[in-house]
Amino acid sequence: MRNRFDHPAAPHGGPRNLTALRVFASVHDRRKGFLVAGGAVFPCALGRSGIGTVKREGDGRTPRFDLPLRSVFYRADRLPRPRTLLPLKRIGPRDAWCDDQKDRRYNRLIDRPPGEAEERLQREDHLYDVIVELGWNDRPVQRGRGSAIFWHLARAGFTPTAGCVAVEGHVFAKLLPRLARHCRIVVR
Repeated sequence: MRNRFDHPAAPHGGPRNLTALRVFASVHDRRKGFLVAGGAVFPCALGRSGIGTVKREGDGRTPRFDLPLRSVFYRADRLPRPRTLLPLKRIGPRDAWCDDQKDRRYNRLIDRPPGEAEERLQREDHLYDVIVELGWNDRPVQRGRGSAIFWHLARAGFTPTAGCVAVEGHVFAKLLPRLARHCRIVVR
């Protein structure tokens, strides 16, 4: 029986493209969970407040929602170019994500000189060496409903995020090449 999250195999017998990933919280710790991709299950970190249906800027919740995968950002100085069908962008020193609710560019990628406050994409740690932008509060943007919801690399021990979904690096290496162009993360 075909998995409902996969496209049928290509006529030449190539690999299947995943159209959806599922995320759900652990029954033991709502700040940790599992990401399901086809028949594979991977541990993940979730927001410090777990998964929630009401999302506000800074609340630490991972939104319970179907989140389209918009694009992939990566650190070319640390990683080779990822194989993916999703739009791909190198992270530069001026790249930031606007989390200022008063700014007209709220919840968008912006150009900022290093050192200015915002959600910097080029970080000293490795959490944002690869990021998948998730389509949360972006069409249309509503101020205060939350910004910068990403799928990114996890800290050791899967410590909580600010509302994102985080996995180990090998998960990206396995899944990015298999994601369909219109793939979604379904958070339940």
